[in-house]
This record gives sequence, C-alpha cells and structure tokens, in this order.
Amino acid sequence: MRENKNICYNCKTHLEKIAKEIKLSEPEFNLLKRPKRVFTFNIPLKMDSGKTHFFNGYRVQYNDALGPTKGGIRFHPNVDLEEVNTLAFLMALKCAVAGLPFGGAKGGIELDPKILSKPELERLSRGYIREIHNFIGPQIDIPAPDVNTDEQTMAWMTKEYSKIKGKFIPGVITGKPIELGGSEGRTIATGLGGAFILRRLVKMKKWEPQETRIVIQGFGNVGANIAKILYDWGYKIIAVSDVRGGIYDEGGLNIKEILSKQAEPRFLPEMESIKKITNKELLELDCDVLIPAAVSHQITKENANEIRAKIILEMANAPTTPEADEILFKRGIKVIPDLVANAGGVVVSYFEWVQNSTNEHWSKEEVFEKLEKKIIKAFDSLYLTCKTEKCDLRAAAHILAIRKILKAEKLRGNL
Repeated sequence: MRENKNICYNCKTHLEKIAKEIKLSEPEFNLLKRPKRVFTFNIPLKMDSGKTHFFNGYRVQYNDALGPTKGGIRFHPNVDLEEVNTLAFLMALKCAVAGLPFGGAKGGIELDPKILSKPELERLSRGYIREIHNFIGPQIDIPAPDVNTDEQTMAWMTKEYSKIKGKFIPGVITGKPIELGGSEGRTIATGLGGAFILRRLVKMKKWEPQETRIVIQGFGNVGANIAKILYDWGYKIIAVSDVRGGIYDEGGLNIKEILSKQAEPRFLPEMESIKKITNKELLELDCDVLIPAAVSHQITKENANEIRAKIILEMANAPTTPEADEILFKRGIKVIPDLVANAGGVVVSYFEWVQNSTNEHWSKEEVFEKLEKKIIKAFDSLYLTCKTEKCDLRAAAHILAIRKILKAEKLRGNL
C-alpha cells in the first residue's frame, strides 16, 4: 500500500493511454506516474472580522527533467490534490511540446474567492507564498495566474516573495503587471498563439480566410481575443457563444460591433437582429473550424457524430473526451490538441521569465514575432510526428512530450 500513496491516479490513466502510443518500460512508467514533489499546507488567514480561518493550499512540482517547473495557481472551491497533480502533469507535457526549458507544476487554494474581501485576498495570497517560498524561485519553480487569480494576485505574491528574500526578484512569478516586470502582450497571448496555428493550417490546406467559416464556443478572455484576431485577419466568424447561448449569422458576424456593445467580460451583448442558438446547436453547426474556448468535456461520445467541422482547434483545456477523440479521428476531423493550441500563454510566460532574467523589456511586436516562431515550430514538429507515427495530433503531442522528458531523465541518470 505504501508504494501507491504518491501515485497520481489521473496521470496513471493518461499514461496507460499514452503507453498504447509509445512503449514505456516499467521504470519509465513508474517514474512518470508519480509527482516529483508535493506540498500540502494550511494557510491561516485573519479575516476582516478578526477571526482566523484556515485554508488548504497545494503546490505540485510534477517533473523538472527539462528545467525549473512552471504552472499556475488557482483559487477554487474544488481544488484538491488529485486535480493539482493532474494539471501539473499536463503542464509538464505542454511545456515539452512547446519546446520550453520548463517542467510542469500547478498550485492552488481550496476556497471560493468571492467570499473574501480584497484585503483578505491579499493576505491569503501573501500567506500562500510564505508557506512555499523556500521551494519556488526563478531556477526552481515559477508560478503564474490561473483560475480566479490575475496579475494583481501575482503582484502581491511577487512582493511577498521579494520581501522575504530581502530584494526584488521579478523572475519568481510570471503574469505580473508590466510595472513589476510583466511582459507586453500576455493578455492576448493564448488567443494569438491559437490563431497563429490556425493560420498555418489554413495556409497548408490552401483555404481562403474570407471563405473559412469559424465557430467559437466561449466568449471569455481566450474566446473573445481569438474572435477579434481572426476577424481582423479576414476570417468569417459565423457563430459565437457564452455560457447562456450563442448568436449565429451564416453571412458572418461583425465581431468589432459585438465587442463594442459588450457590457461585461465573458458575456455577449444583446443582439436583437441576430439569430439566437443554444451551445448544443453551436457545436453542431456546419463550419470549417470549430473552436471550443469554454470549459472541458464539451465534445463527447454523445455529440461527436453530430460535429460537422473539418478542424477543431482546442483553445479550452480538455474540451474533447477520449471517447469523442476516437470518433472524430475515424470521421477524418482533425483535432489540434490543447497541449499546443492554447500554449501561447505559457510561451509568453517563458518570454517574461527570460526578460526578467536579463533585465530587458521587449516591445509587443517583438513578443508577438517570437511567439509566432515558437508556436509554429512546435506545431510543425507535431504535424511531422503525426505523419511519421501515423497517428492523430493528440497522440503525436503525447509521443513528442514523453520522449523529450524521458530523454532528459536518462541524461540526468534517473533512468
């Protein structure tokens, strides 16, 4: 029983599927199914009322074979150790696929941040850093924003870490405000990275942008940004949606007008003259490219046979279930997996870390130019692996990532 205590069971399930694509020896499998380091702790927080509450905190550094670990910190009531383990494992794969000198990590606090005042959130954020400050750093583990955290959270955390160490160390955390060493262009980096990949694939297929019909599920930061970028590039966006439902126009939506009328982030404005559709109907529209940019598990075995897109660009995390993947592959629908499609954010986080390390500040144009080169190189490697291994792009991503990680582990003498 003792042997099983450190195993990430979700990761083990992922690896069992990957093992069908790439042969793993028993030592390799055993190394990958366990996180390298796990930190669990209680964070005491003095509330505005004067009472002290305790919150569960986590940080997992899953694998550091390729470099210091990298991954976000989320504040959510459903955060638990298994979730953080799984997300850290997937970050290790994502960094490897993107060609970054990082391993994978993730962290979180189990709470609903809406119950806290802003001063309480600041004290909790600083308390999190006080618990893990000895185990993070620019060459050890570099956190970033995630669900319900933002650049303000990262600013508090950076300042607390620097206060403890006695000097300003901006490279400990990415996703910071520009004034504290953040990178230009980070807010649209995820959407822009996905758009660069789609433009590459459309060019390979010799499609004309103005004739390429795009459907986007989700109108948060990623969905709204990729909609605006693709619209500006001349693509035809025929449908978009938020959590309540979507709008559809076969002739193409005016994304600039929609954004100009948007009253609050993540929600579409009221557009009386445009046809309303449900999210189910949106996913099943006849289109060239479907972009799920909302939440996970939207394309399942129940609706995979109804999907009429030619390409699916996964801008959300895990929007397609494994069962749906098999159906889509058999139907010839190309899925660009989240491991590369939405990697623009972590690529620009890497650029922020580089700028902090060298005391530089790059222009937005320079950041975007470097992002395009980096993410297209990753996609081209994926596409080549897909052809040589005769597999889908998700399997190719797994093969590429695991091979890179295992090669580094062997070079380090761990296998």
